[in-house]
Amino acid sequence: MQIQGYYELKFEAVREAFAALFDDPQERGAALCIQIGGETVVDLWAGTSDKDGAQAWHGDTIANLFSCTKTFTAVTALQLVAEGKLQLDAPVARYWPEFAATGKASVTLRQLLCHQAGLPALRELLAPEALYDWQTMVDALAAETPWWTPGQGHGYAAITYGWLVGELLRRADGRGPGESIVARVAKPLGLDFHVGLADEEFHRVAHIARGKGNVGDAAAQRLLQVTMRDPTAMTTRAFTNPPSIMTSTNKPEWRRMQQPAANGHGNARSLAGFYAGLLDGSLLEGEMLDELTREHSLGEDKTLLTQTRFGLGCMLDQPDVPNATFGLGPRAFGHPGAGGSIGFADPEHDVAFGFVTNTLGPYVLMDPRAQKLVRVLATCL
Repeated sequence: MQIQGYYELKFEAVREAFAALFDDPQERGAALCIQIGGETVVDLWAGTSDKDGAQAWHGDTIANLFSCTKTFTAVTALQLVAEGKLQLDAPVARYWPEFAATGKASVTLRQLLCHQAGLPALRELLAPEALYDWQTMVDALAAETPWWTPGQGHGYAAITYGWLVGELLRRADGRGPGESIVARVAKPLGLDFHVGLADEEFHRVAHIARGKGNVGDAAAQRLLQVTMRDPTAMTTRAFTNPPSIMTSTNKPEWRRMQQPAANGHGNARSLAGFYAGLLDGSLLEGEMLDELTREHSLGEDKTLLTQTRFGLGCMLDQPDVPNATFGLGPRAFGHPGAGGSIGFADPEHDVAFGFVTNTLGPYVLMDPRAQKLVRVLATCL
């Protein structure tokens, strides 16, 4: 496998570990970018990006980053908090009056961001096309009754987070949530990151496909069992209502929509650049960065059925939990995306890390491919 890009010699072992990913014949394409102290020390890519394995992965290839998008969304919300356009602990209904229905009058933006609002899923089944209709989705969530008492426990809002937080961005910033995120976070740092992709960029997008034959770890198998056996469970509804959630990844209408929980498109460079921008204070002042990275939720996740630890819109490291550690240090924060892509920062080492793949693994939190790369990075540091 020909590995393209750049690396400093000190990190040759990281390059070798990246190349070793492709020893697996199922691995199609991937990219890796690492910045230390704002300087790029690794920027690599390899493999193929199209459905048939004929098109090479290029330096400007982008991919659906799934839930890596959530932290970009949270940072945008915190910028609006810093400007006084939103408040973390004011009722959501102050900005979105319809949201007060069915026991949600006191739910706050903070609770939305740390997955404590009780709204990870919709009970009433929606049509597949509802996924692409913003108003249908926000109206359904405004009418939804929380699955538990808000503030008492947490459950990951895998996709509803995008409409819940995105509607507040839209109301506070006066433009589409994706436009707000790109204007406030991506453009100032020159990041190749998009939430709502223009058609003329489609030729650069890697086709996403699942790897076969790997059942994942215990957490992945537990989640799969519930979704297969209990169609009405909150966990099942979170990932299958609307039913198009799991089948839309490569569709034009998915790429075009502004769904700031799960359809950001970018590359490893944009993930590393984003986290470098958090480490150097370009995106948030100290107080807001502290809010982002302070522990808000810890324990058994009502949606993911495994232990999670959240700040505001980011996952926090759990060094003693094998499927939930980024692998560098206890202060690391970031977010994995479904199937293996991940971005995170480690303040102790001043590391910003981005890994992107178009071969989806089955893991719920951290993908072992990225964890292996981080372990090798640690030896180089």
